[in-house]
Amino acid sequence: MRISSGFRAALIALTALTSLSSAARADNGSISITVIKAGWIIGGSGGSGVLNFRGRSYPLSIGGISYGIVFGAAKTVLHGRVSNIVRPSDVAGVYGAAGAGLAVGRGASGIVLTNQKGAVLELTGREVGLLANADLSGLAITLR
Repeated sequence: MRISSGFRAALIALTALTSLSSAARADNGSISITVIKAGWIIGGSGGSGVLNFRGRSYPLSIGGISYGIVFGAAKTVLHGRVSNIVRPSDVAGVYGAAGAGLAVGRGASGIVLTNQKGAVLELTGREVGLLANADLSGLAITLR
């Protein structure tokens, strides 16, 4: 069976448009979060933030738990970019990380996190407090 060149070209164009449209739907936004973390062996964290996406602001709630070597307390303020989202609810989810750090007074912080929906957070900021940690932690973000 022979396929005409016109039909083949139309099929290739349709395939290309389909793959481009699914990639074009994902978008970027900006995010700012404030998290307070404290603990002794087992740590907890909580905070709030704002997602700015397609000209609108969405309030966020943040909570988490960590286990490992955790001692002290610190406040972290992070700003950055969120990518690979189609709608604001794609930011909601659980983000996991393994990390180690030491905050004495003021320090810089940066992290890249991904959730189960594929949203990627690239965050940098500052940390204030006294906190030593080498732990596994999970951070849950929800839209309010």
